Amino acid sequence: MVLILAILEISLSFDNAVVNATVLKRMNPFWQKIFLTVGVLIAVFGMRLLFPLLVVGLTAHISPSTVIDLALHSDQTYNGLTYAQHLEAANPAIAAFGGIFLLMIFLDFILGEKDFNWLRWIERPLEKIGQLEALSSVIALITLALASRFFGAGHEETVLLAGLLGLATYLAVNGLSGVFESTLEEDEEEAEAATAGAKGRSVVQVAGKAAFFLFLYLEVLDASFSFDGVVGAFAISQDIFQITLGLGIGAMYIRSLTVFLVRKGTLDDYVYLEHGAHYAIGALAVILLVSIEYKIPEIVTGLIGVAFIGAALASSMVRNKRAEALE
Repeated sequence: MVLILAILEISLSFDNAVVNATVLKRMNPFWQKIFLTVGVLIAVFGMRLLFPLLVVGLTAHISPSTVIDLALHSDQTYNGLTYAQHLEAANPAIAAFGGIFLLMIFLDFILGEKDFNWLRWIERPLEKIGQLEALSSVIALITLALASRFFGAGHEETVLLAGLLGLATYLAVNGLSGVFESTLEEDEEEAEAATAGAKGRSVVQVAGKAAFFLFLYLEVLDASFSFDGVVGAFAISQDIFQITLGLGIGAMYIRSLTVFLVRKGTLDDYVYLEHGAHYAIGALAVILLVSIEYKIPEIVTGLIGVAFIGAALASSMVRNKRAEALE
């Protein structure tokens, strides 16, 4: 059971490793270690064990002791529902929060300027209209309204509130990180100007407050990716410790893969991987919002992510061969 759950987590979160690597490479070695130590503890015990307990307690208005008792005894019920069923009932709020958060990540990437374009016929026109300020937030709000209307029957208020919280969380964490990161870049530019012949780095590795908020951003990103895995895991096992252990092993593997991608410079060698990962994020955002009303099999979610990553990797390899031939 634990092995199956670990494979489930890895397959669902493979694209997460690539996206995390794009953020992690901007952090200095100290914060990369924090991501692998403190971050793993948060991912395993926080998101895979404590977070579901918190969600069930808040959404079902159950006391902490009762929630823990339900989680430890899978056949026990409260108001006619088991722990797994209470977690399933909280899906509208979970899916709306995670869906809007992931959608904002996708929109900011696809509407922003990029060094390379993968699907030029889509990305170039979107880059032009992306110059409109706050367009991504407007699109996310319209999407949230449509999702509550067509997929949130009976849960409209919950979906709207959770989606707005997801949007606010993204804007707050990403905005604060950007402010501190831009301040650091200005300081480094001044230092380089004062030191003749100094060589700058191609990627500014942030520290301090900027790295802290990037770390928070990574943790919320991991949370958004883990929602479908946590809920889907109950279809495999009802044992909360098996679920935590299995998903935790998968989470540790994904984080190790993230650091490997950063240290090997894989994203620099295969330039379209970042694009594929963000398209996978966009697809997962849509799947989460649709799952408010309809059940989407976990295998579909995992295969879509792997398909985008695989296509992006293949395109990158073709591009590299062409560049070698021209040289």
